[in-house]
Amino acid sequence: MIKLELPFWLDGAEATKLKAAAQAWWDRAEAWMTWPLLQLDPETCHVQILDLLAWQRDISRFRGEPLSLYRLRVKYAFANAKDAGSTIGFKRIFQRLGIGDVQILERQHNRDWDVVQLLLSDQQLSDYPMLLDLIVNQYGRTCRRYELVGTTHVVLQLDAYDVASDHMTITARFDDTDTVGVALLAHQLDHDHMTLITQ
Repeated sequence: MIKLELPFWLDGAEATKLKAAAQAWWDRAEAWMTWPLLQLDPETCHVQILDLLAWQRDISRFRGEPLSLYRLRVKYAFANAKDAGSTIGFKRIFQRLGIGDVQILERQHNRDWDVVQLLLSDQQLSDYPMLLDLIVNQYGRTCRRYELVGTTHVVLQLDAYDVASDHMTITARFDDTDTVGVALLAHQLDHDHMTLITQ
């Protein structure tokens, strides 16, 4: 940006007004000259220029697509086309477009060889339904069938307790004097619970 400065001997009221007018004119002229350069950036260009860039990069805006997402798709069109088809490239496409992480399962046991499962969270599936279909159609492998599988993360809490026990077995028998013997089985836990079995 051009910043006009007057020498100290021209520091008067009329010269300052003239400097302000010249500064405003040069600011406007600079904006005119830099405007075409700003139109090459998909994140800052005018929407009509963005549509031209999208046409050039084979991107079509789907119904209801937010402008910010449309700008991202146009911006990363070349990189996404380069990454299309590979597993790591597919993950990078999801990251670039702000969808998040995805797990990709290929050639699973007892499944057809051409089925590819994309494991996504339920939130991702509900937030980007049309975008996910578009990504699969545009960047997926031609000879593969893609399945979008919802996953839910569940947090489990397991409590562990220390349980100690004492075990004692007492056995008695009939003897020759016809005395009845007692069999005693005792389990003692920390909370003073005892089971007695007599026969």
